Order: sequence, then C-alpha cells, then structure tokens
Amino acid sequence: MIQYSLKCADGHQFDSWFQSASAFDKLKTAGHVACAICGSPDVDKALMAPRVNHADHPKVPAPKPEGPLSQASGAAEQALAQLKAHIEANSDYVGGNFAKEARAMHLGETPERAIWGEARGEEAKALIEDGIPIAPLPFTPTRKSN
Repeated sequence: MIQYSLKCADGHQFDSWFQSASAFDKLKTAGHVACAICGSPDVDKALMAPRVNHADHPKVPAPKPEGPLSQASGAAEQALAQLKAHIEANSDYVGGNFAKEARAMHLGETPERAIWGEARGEEAKALIEDGIPIAPLPFTPTRKSN
C-alpha cells in the first residue's frame, strides 16, 4: 500500500491510499479518482516527502498527535464540521433504531423530536415509500451507542 498526498485543480488537498503506484495511475486514467472535498476528477499527486527507513537504523515511532488526526481545512470541511456539531447538540442519536423511531413518530406513537442514526438501505427505502421524511447525513456518528 502507498499513501499519496493529492491535490485537485481547485487547490483542495487530501490523502488517499492505493495498492501501488500503478494502481493509482490505472484508477486515475479510468476516472475513478476524485477530490474528496469537491468531487472534481482533475486530481494529481501533490509534492510530498517520502518516508524512508534505513536498515541500519531502528524504526523510530512517530510522535503521538496531541489533538484530532485532522482538522477541517477548507470551507466545505468546516461547514460539515459545523453541521455535525449542530446535529449532535440539537437532536437525539438513536443509532440502529432510526427506522423504528422515525416510523413511530410519523404514526404518532411517540412525540416528535429531532433524531439521527443509522438505517439499512431497505429500511430507508421503506420509510421514503411510506412518505416519512428522512435525509442522509454526510458524516458518520461520533459515538456508536445510545
């Protein structure tokens, strides 16, 4: 596996892993590499320093990060981070019970409130077919339990 720092034509920078250098080239040529921020297919490798280990020097562990592994860098990432914080602060996380909770509120069996969680594809499709308003969120939950 190889990690590349990538950059799109709009200047967004992100990292991605590939099976090999030739795998990156094949995926890019086939149009399967896109900017993680804006979706642009005009992506190239960015300048990066290689990681080199010498056989005569033991591997030195990397310093442990003192904060999150990554910070929201662009306007789109910052907007998503703000959306996530707002949803987590102003709604109830119901985890895998999302479909059941949404249906119960729609039927008037439980009081309406703002909720979010996970649903399988067939559960989400059934909610939509029954006229229950739902929308996918562009992030994964911070916590995995109720």
